[in-house]
Amino acid sequence: MRQKPALTSADCHKMMAACKAEAQKHKWNVAIAIVDDSGTVMLLERLDGAGAISSEVAVKKAQTSALTKRPTKFFEDRVKERPGFVTFPTPGVMFQGGLPLVHQNECVGAIGVSGVQSHEDEQVAQAGVTALG
Repeated sequence: MRQKPALTSADCHKMMAACKAEAQKHKWNVAIAIVDDSGTVMLLERLDGAGAISSEVAVKKAQTSALTKRPTKFFEDRVKERPGFVTFPTPGVMFQGGLPLVHQNECVGAIGVSGVQSHEDEQVAQAGVTALG
């Protein structure tokens, strides 16, 4: 039987701190969701001033990224190229801001961010990915 790495609570808190620091540096009011490889929420935080819907969107971005093992921008780009792709059955949403967490060539989860422009959401998520190392 093979062994697979898994996120820990400490990993999630480390990534959340990095995401929050990036968002606060730019004064971006966002929601940040970290999920495991099954898409189950491990940590979720909505910063002061972030819209109520942003939490739900952040979770969906993270779930989409974890379950497909791809950045959500991949799906956004596919829809732009082929609008019919919007009917592709994904677990969440198809716009930028969700990034998979890969450790030892295994997807162990994902980070989703929502609240500002999609490329800025991804910038916040990337801070968390980088913190995981």
